[in-house]
Amino acid sequence: MAVLIYHLKIMASMMIVFLILLWTTNLVQPNTPQAAVQVFPPVNFTLTVSALAQVLLHWKPNPNQEQKNYTIRYDVKILSPVPEEYDTKKTHSIRTAALHNGFSAHIRTLLLHNDLLMRSDWVKEKLPPPPGAPETSVTNLSCVTRITISSTVSLHCTWLPGQGTPEDTKYFLFYRYETYTEECQDYIKDKWNRNTECRFSVTQIDPEEVDNLVVIHINGSSKYAAIKPFQQLFNQNAIEKVNVPRNVTVFLEQNDLLATWEKPISPFPKECFEYEFYLFNLKSGNKQILKISSNDFRLRIDVTSRYSIQIRANHHICCTRGFWSDWSEVIYVGQNKLENPVAWILAVLCVFTCCTFLLVAIICKIVLQKRPRPF
Repeated sequence: MAVLIYHLKIMASMMIVFLILLWTTNLVQPNTPQAAVQVFPPVNFTLTVSALAQVLLHWKPNPNQEQKNYTIRYDVKILSPVPEEYDTKKTHSIRTAALHNGFSAHIRTLLLHNDLLMRSDWVKEKLPPPPGAPETSVTNLSCVTRITISSTVSLHCTWLPGQGTPEDTKYFLFYRYETYTEECQDYIKDKWNRNTECRFSVTQIDPEEVDNLVVIHINGSSKYAAIKPFQQLFNQNAIEKVNVPRNVTVFLEQNDLLATWEKPISPFPKECFEYEFYLFNLKSGNKQILKISSNDFRLRIDVTSRYSIQIRANHHICCTRGFWSDWSEVIYVGQNKLENPVAWILAVLCVFTCCTFLLVAIICKIVLQKRPRPF
């Protein structure tokens, strides 16, 4: 009996402890931080054009936002001209984009606490497109760069006037590379005296950089209409016209053709280049274009034929491919020979025989014509 009473007391004590723990949990639960947190959107969100094709996004934290024990970031969504979304701890961001059709973006606050991510509402802002009808903008803009012997970079751009452009329109081109901006001073005009080409013999483009952007901006003026500006972004390596391979040497070694050359003028090492080897058999008319990744080449050929050889280059490993170089000057190697001397002798005899018969026939005809006819 005493044992039974003892066990009942223990069970009663455990029940009391359980009830106390349950009451404590219910008392604390409504006061957790997560239930009381409110996420406010950023304030003073602005978009500012800070350079050609460059926008500064700037905002401030909401003064009503609690800061204690929270990780605060910002979700930025670019809507146009090119959709993009990213997050950042900073209260500013710089984006490079063509702005002739405007720019729009959204931003919101992200709050992280105890592995729970909470988001505010979006804040929206936009830059309107510049004035001017779309058909007054230039079209078909293309640009090419070249690396010179002095390791500077030249730039050449061409374009077509817009279909709705008044005859008195004058276009003006600017390029921007990183923080440097320059206006063109060397234009080529069309037959209506409108600028349609621009040349920079020297630019601030760094030939050693990889995949940096070159911004091209073309605006215009007219007495009769507002000319809409146009902007385009180019990868500096994608518009490079690669230089021609140097010191190309070709020779024969028994039945093999051997070729060697040096990489084009460029700050990139030789491992960055690929080549196309153009081989033309002047005897048979067969053509081959072979892809090569080294600076030398060996190929078994027909030694009875004469060949013409050219090589061109492009970069492909270290950076974005550019425009293929021009072909190198033509180099000739070998000489045409008849493979069978007996066939050559027979051919000569055949030609000689035919010529002899033809000559005899001509002489006979002349003699017969001069012979007096009987009355």
